[in-house]
Amino acid sequence: MGKHLILTINPGTTTTRIGLFQPQGGAVVPVLEQTLDHDEAVMAGFRTIAAQLPFRAAALEGFVAAVPGGARLAAVAGRGGMLTPVPAGVIAVDDALVDMALHRPVHHHASNLGAPLAQRIAAKAGCPAFIVDPVSVDELPPVARVSGCPEIPRFSFVHALNIRACGRRLADRLGKPFAALNAVVAHLGAGISVAALRDGRIVDSTNRMESSPFSPERAGGLPPLALIDLCYSGAYSQAELTARLYGQGGVYAYLGTKDMRRVESMIDAGDPSARLVWEAMAYQIAKAIGAMVAVLDGRPDGIVLTGGMAQSPRLTATLTRRVQALAPVTLFPGSHESRALAEGAARVLAGHEPALTWPVPPDVEALPW
Repeated sequence: MGKHLILTINPGTTTTRIGLFQPQGGAVVPVLEQTLDHDEAVMAGFRTIAAQLPFRAAALEGFVAAVPGGARLAAVAGRGGMLTPVPAGVIAVDDALVDMALHRPVHHHASNLGAPLAQRIAAKAGCPAFIVDPVSVDELPPVARVSGCPEIPRFSFVHALNIRACGRRLADRLGKPFAALNAVVAHLGAGISVAALRDGRIVDSTNRMESSPFSPERAGGLPPLALIDLCYSGAYSQAELTARLYGQGGVYAYLGTKDMRRVESMIDAGDPSARLVWEAMAYQIAKAIGAMVAVLDGRPDGIVLTGGMAQSPRLTATLTRRVQALAPVTLFPGSHESRALAEGAARVLAGHEPALTWPVPPDVEALPW
């Protein structure tokens, strides 16, 4: 009998990142990681994200069929999509979860295909399917939910998978249980999330969709009165303004590019606009980190910089200079989502953690109004 492996599935806009990992207790050993690239013109031909499911499933099935050595799948772990609020953890995929991810998500995003793809592959392999720490992980206490406007409470929408994975890595490095870790983790990618972890729980964060520092493509938090004026100006439809803030905002709105490597090249060439926008983004990130340190009463065990932009020595040096007086800074550059998916499934397979069943009641207290 061949090895038992965990397959991970992480759908992006024009890619599906996949990985094979061998479980060893609650840990995993990487076997293979690969990115399936999908032609932009082909993907643009699908009217909805849900319509992409058969196309992506066929590509995945071809990959699984080509795995050598008689390997068998012990589990499939897909990236959790933009669901309703859930507690952190591993969630077993069933028909109801797939239906919501495909047809009734909070927001439409390629990550919503993680659960349906995992279910399809797992059904053929005769193994369980899971999602792990979706972006809708919400463990905010009531004090963090009060916004100043009762009709619009604060909520969590955060890069929970990578943030919690990096928190576990930091806890291991410090020799303490994850459940005892107090840290600030900044996920720096196309979207930005800065989160405070108290005793391993994300007790506050900058909402990756709305209130974060501006990012390569997102506007982040904006002055509300000016935004209201823009809404009623007649210059934009709802869809146009949404795209302006989410996808065409941030660095892209100022410089016409989302590629931060290109922005740094522009700075090196003496472009003053590029320098100002880049410095403003770094300034906002550092300010958000400081705010999350305050959430932890000024006593975090550490600060983690992670995500694609954490691969930039220029950015990490600037952020470290600004925040290192608050706590030691650790770099975990890049995304660790594939491994985090596999580790979540491995913990369940080893009996170290139970799998939650859908629907999962949110781990939040209701506000009194």
